Amino acid sequence: MTGDDGSAWYRLAVTGEVRRERSVKPRRAGVTMAIDTGLGLSQCGDLLMVADRWIDHWKLSFGTSALMPKPVLAKKLDLIGSAGVLTFPGGTMFEATIVRRHCRHYMRTARGMGFTAVEISEGSIDLSPDRRRGAIECALDHDLEVITEVGKKDPANQPSPEQLADQALLDLEWGASWVVVEGRESGTGVGMYDAVGRIDMEAVETVARRVGAATDRLVWEAPLKDQQKMLIGRFGVNVGLGNIDPARILALEALRTGLRFETLQPIAARLAAAGGWDPERREPDLAS
Repeated sequence: MTGDDGSAWYRLAVTGEVRRERSVKPRRAGVTMAIDTGLGLSQCGDLLMVADRWIDHWKLSFGTSALMPKPVLAKKLDLIGSAGVLTFPGGTMFEATIVRRHCRHYMRTARGMGFTAVEISEGSIDLSPDRRRGAIECALDHDLEVITEVGKKDPANQPSPEQLADQALLDLEWGASWVVVEGRESGTGVGMYDAVGRIDMEAVETVARRVGAATDRLVWEAPLKDQQKMLIGRFGVNVGLGNIDPARILALEALRTGLRFETLQPIAARLAAAGGWDPERREPDLAS
């Protein structure tokens, strides 16, 4: 959308190692999912002009997509989709509908509105395995990309890491393209996080070990910077991260690519240890 994508400036700032590692759109690993709680058309356009190449998934969270004028929603989805970004309503919208209507009604309406994907979740309800698998198949039948979510929103009703991993593997087997690990928009009290947002790396390791090679298909909801830093440190620049505040998209990409203290410091230390950079050596003059 931006014409000049600033590639020369990006190459100047980011080390070749990181540039080679960072995936490009359309990404199958390392996706960034923006959480939208009610941006207007102008805000969407402004964000896409500066950050479209770093956004892969765009979630209209909760049931917010049902609360805006239909013509505005249609324009918004068309604008985001034209930037090569997958759009989907939040899982709560699916859950609120499925307890009242047949799955086909939901998928048909989502597709007709212009969404290109759906999120299938059980954050507030329970579905039988057959019903969950049927919902995935129903979405695929309606030519929608499937993103599932594992986990619960109730802090008092949290599945074990093993249960999260096993459900993720089943979802992928049934046809999901990505699986979101629940973290809520706050990043506190559920999933991998305690009541103040500290990440349980032991639980993360359990999920990753059990999911194995499919870990690249996970999108960890991680709205807080410390959570993002820990996950990037563990899985690298191409870890899938979700529930990112639209205003923080570029900040997250800077974190991924070593353009913030938290990730630049270890890159500089690694280069110095390998002899790739000597802080004491004066640089030669550039040829005129």
